[in-house]
Amino acid sequence: MNNQDTGTIIAINGFVLEIEFNGGILPELRYALEYETYQGKYQAEVVELSGVSTVKAVAVGEVSGLSRGDKVRNLNRTIEVPVGQAVLGRMLNVFGDPIDGKPAVQADTKKSIYQNPPKFEDISTEKSVLETGIKVIDLLCPILKGGKVGLFGGAGVGKSVFMKELIYNVGEAGNYSVFAGVGERTREGAALYNELQQDGLLDKTVIMLGQMNESPGVRMRNALSALTVAEHFRDTEKKDILFFVDNVFRFIQAGSEVAALTGKIPITGGYQSTLLQEVGAFQERIASTKNGSITSIQAVFLPADDIDDPSAAAVFSHLDSTITLSRKIASMGIYPAVDPLVSSSRALTPEYLGERHFNLANDVKRILQQYSELQEIINVLGMEELSDEDKNTVYRARRMRNFLSQNFTVSQQYTGRSGDYVKLEDLLDSVEMILSGDVDHIDESKFLYIATVNDIL
Repeated sequence: MNNQDTGTIIAINGFVLEIEFNGGILPELRYALEYETYQGKYQAEVVELSGVSTVKAVAVGEVSGLSRGDKVRNLNRTIEVPVGQAVLGRMLNVFGDPIDGKPAVQADTKKSIYQNPPKFEDISTEKSVLETGIKVIDLLCPILKGGKVGLFGGAGVGKSVFMKELIYNVGEAGNYSVFAGVGERTREGAALYNELQQDGLLDKTVIMLGQMNESPGVRMRNALSALTVAEHFRDTEKKDILFFVDNVFRFIQAGSEVAALTGKIPITGGYQSTLLQEVGAFQERIASTKNGSITSIQAVFLPADDIDDPSAAAVFSHLDSTITLSRKIASMGIYPAVDPLVSSSRALTPEYLGERHFNLANDVKRILQQYSELQEIINVLGMEELSDEDKNTVYRARRMRNFLSQNFTVSQQYTGRSGDYVKLEDLLDSVEMILSGDVDHIDESKFLYIATVNDIL
């Protein structure tokens, strides 16, 4: 070991290490430093040059067992992960080491987790709509291939299940999927791995897990590791990639923890002052080029169900589609609990969808909005006070609300009902029948969890 590259830990503050390099050259920002505890070898990442001969580094791994006076080694590079075909079908940690009980990944190439976003001239502006087979998404908030989708919702409204269904439905089309579990529960990671294996989708998927019980350094950097794997498939292997992040809030939260430990002054809501820059640097790398596309679906936890939280606001500006899950709709037993009036998509235009789809989507939003407004009158005065036209609107809106529920393949083991993939043409035909009044004679409860109206007829 070169003495110039060796430092000594002089202070430990939570997961932030202060390291002195006497007489040596200080490592650069973002450089990886290797240290060892009784649990094994880990890396820390330089986040601040704090003095003439000292740096502050955030531990990307465990710190129990570390003490002042322990040595660290400057690796003279940033954190790297293995990329390429060798990582497909694997569950890995932030460094690309296996956590699935299988041997180490034998990859020819390793890449830094810090890559530059694509150059302006390389970015592809061609966009097409990605069919998901999920009714409420394909009808009201279509996903653009190569676009960014935000899945917003509080705790327990179904974000993770929704994301797994998207992996299942869209992954079947032969796309590669990269799943970044940021602050995931270990059992959820294991469940996803087993489900993908059973459904035969694991061979085209990489799962990178930074668990909830791990250090903020791991949770901060895990999303970047997974994104590096996805970028390699796009740029080198010229593939279309589905990039799932569950959950962006935990990525932001980890940055906030590190900022607090390094003594940075927080902004509104207690978040780090570098919030917009950190989210922006991550989101700018998720792009489509002339080689291939990265379509990202990002779950965003809403603290206290607050859509105006600064963490949600920081992500909003980067998205093409926002899908908001509502606790009120979930409490009615309607899943997926998407709120159609709050969700939106940039693809909801005649150019992307065609006139028929565009008009039907707007008609659905209109009657759901009218129903929402009439709800207050119904609550106070009852249905009897409404005109016949308003009554028809209410009944059709309720049928439509129930019709947008759907059986998911990934929740089959809990519901006992097999999942439905609904083709767009069948979906539009059903919506047309409900809006035109052709099925006004059928009880609204019959519209729950059917694939198309023909299932009742």
